[in-house]
Amino acid sequence: MSSRHVPRLFVAAPLSAGVAVAVDADQARYLGSVMRLAVGDRVLLFDDATGEWDARIEVLSKKSAVLIPENQLRPREAVPDIWLCAAPIKRARYEWIAEKACELGAARLLPLLTERTGGVEAQQAKPERLRAHMIEAAEQCGRTALPELANAVKLASLLDEWPADRALIFCDEDGGDDALAVLGDCPAPAAILIGPEGGFSDAERQRLAAIPVARRISLGQRILRADTAAVAALSLWQAAIGGSA
Repeated sequence: MSSRHVPRLFVAAPLSAGVAVAVDADQARYLGSVMRLAVGDRVLLFDDATGEWDARIEVLSKKSAVLIPENQLRPREAVPDIWLCAAPIKRARYEWIAEKACELGAARLLPLLTERTGGVEAQQAKPERLRAHMIEAAEQCGRTALPELANAVKLASLLDEWPADRALIFCDEDGGDDALAVLGDCPAPAAILIGPEGGFSDAERQRLAAIPVARRISLGQRILRADTAAVAALSLWQAAIGGSA
């Protein structure tokens, strides 16, 4: 089996050479029933700590599997210190944001509760589902690191304790400075703030503007959906800064 077709799995246990790792029933079913693998076949493993490993299937049944990591292929990747602070929106779309935050190299995803964040949307942002979507994205796109998933926090509380050394980039549908001109001046540590579908309130804009390290940006003439804005802003930051952060 070529390396392009070797299955890739995340495991929560720290990996080391020769130390057996048991995977859960869903992963065992994926290896045996979906990928049609057998004892002795190869699997790539990563643990968000030690990097990526080449492993061998030692035991495989319908409900369980044991794998033996043998060779470390690469260490955990360096991740630029960029946070994505995004207000919860409809469940499927927020889970999509979690996927893209992982793919685009966010160090942290923070659900942000604003004045216009809906109660239903906030309740639907289930941490276990968001993490599962980030893990799936990392497995598919070759990442060896996962974003930290922070607890949901109210915007006012977040700003009360905002660190003086972290650039705060908030995307405002009512306008702001040109994103391309600003993002190049906002190296890590930095954070991108994305409001809910209704945008930030006037009071929130005023509070954000009072933060010395805050930069208000526009993502262009079109009004973007919150999930589109999150991906656009993070992509632009990574293009401008990510490689050197």
